[in-house]
Amino acid sequence: MTHPEASDRQHDDDDFHPGSKDGMRHKCGVFGVFGRDDAAILTALGLHALQHRGQEACGVATYDDRNNRFYTERHMGLVGDSFSEETGAVSRLPGRIAIGHNRYSTSGRVVLRNIQPIFADIAGGGFAIAHNGNLTNARALHRELVDSGAIFQSTMDTEVILQLTARSSKSKIQDRFIDALRHLEGGFALVAMTNGKLIGARDPWGLRPLCLGEIDGAPVLSSETCALDGIGASFVRNIEPGEVVVITETGVESLMPFTRRLASPCVFEYVYFARPDSVMHGQSVYEVRERFGRILAREHPADADVICPVPDGGNPAALGFAQGSGTPFGFGIIRNHYVGRTFIQPTQTGRQRSISKKHAPNKALLEGKRVVLVDDSIVRGNTSQKIIQMVRDAGAREIHFRVASPPIKYPDFYGIDMPSKEELIASAMSIDQMRRYLKVDSLGFISLPGFYEALGAGERNPAHPQFADHCFTGDYPTRLVDRDQDMARKEQQLSLLDD
Repeated sequence: MTHPEASDRQHDDDDFHPGSKDGMRHKCGVFGVFGRDDAAILTALGLHALQHRGQEACGVATYDDRNNRFYTERHMGLVGDSFSEETGAVSRLPGRIAIGHNRYSTSGRVVLRNIQPIFADIAGGGFAIAHNGNLTNARALHRELVDSGAIFQSTMDTEVILQLTARSSKSKIQDRFIDALRHLEGGFALVAMTNGKLIGARDPWGLRPLCLGEIDGAPVLSSETCALDGIGASFVRNIEPGEVVVITETGVESLMPFTRRLASPCVFEYVYFARPDSVMHGQSVYEVRERFGRILAREHPADADVICPVPDGGNPAALGFAQGSGTPFGFGIIRNHYVGRTFIQPTQTGRQRSISKKHAPNKALLEGKRVVLVDDSIVRGNTSQKIIQMVRDAGAREIHFRVASPPIKYPDFYGIDMPSKEELIASAMSIDQMRRYLKVDSLGFISLPGFYEALGAGERNPAHPQFADHCFTGDYPTRLVDRDQDMARKEQQLSLLDD
């Protein structure tokens, strides 16, 4: 390992709920291959295609049935840097089964011991696991496990799943794993590996995505279809909400061990997270985002000279807005794709400075023009405010801001690193207050009915929404155990102060 682990051994509840940055981040991409001599290479290539889902760290684990051994390589940084020919990492990963993980932390600090996949020898053999998502009862389970004698080696909620699997009384590892999943609340897509088996699992609500592919008869698991395309694999089907697939030499076994729930896939895969060339639940992500823009143009038209995206998230919606409005499309903001994460600073001053490094105005296009800026979302509003000012300084005569998602009023607890409710601009301000804060001539968000129309879902049924839209509505599909316990403790503390 080329990156020594930081020696921070503090471990408290805050490790499962780190502070958020300006904007949304999401937790991770997972990938797995069964029955290929080049399993590690294919997994590294798959992770490279899923790099957008996490840029902090990456890892690959393999199982070699020739010597019944597991191997792992885990590194800070990007896949291309960590698994290039120069590093020799792939050559140190023999075996015909592999799983991999890209990390953006929503749970646990960014140190080597928090990089996945994680591995342990448990009763019945070795067990490696990688996780995309977030458990809403991770801290409660963590406390119970520690109180009963468990010793944790990381600050990730993923290790909770490993500990529960190790402590299960079932005889087979796959049954122990399923037994562990019964304790979980929240969103998860998991790939796991045992002696001779590749296992995939998706939470009963389908909050986090996972699909099954095939390359020359070898099964592949992936967070998105774009990674299947990246290795030349074909898409077979989505893993169903609540489904566990066990892949062995005899084939793919499908298990449905959980109570059926109303499927609620996360809408932000369509808004922001998934790569545009992926297909989610039978729909092209790119085409959905384009429809957001066309409906936005219908709901919030503007007299303008040019439609400009806030790159790169706003690109498809801005193109749809231009098509829907008949106004020319142009790149008024140029993004520098060669600015690394080194420039993204944890302080507000650092974030503001990073905007000028990442984005530059196209003055020739903007000067003297009435501009519609289209973005995928607004979270805190700080970045939007700076970009708008940059366009204003470039000479834009009018700026009309359009947002291809409804106002985000509530935080997420399922694997999106998002600010608290108090920090969300749409929770604290009215539309007109936001317009004045952002200093734009007009501001418009796509409506929730329009949003569902673009998703091809018809009208939203308040009792049974088809998608997890809690960030817009506050309707959370699962219990929020950790949040509720936090609120109860705070209320108890306040009552003691009042006494």
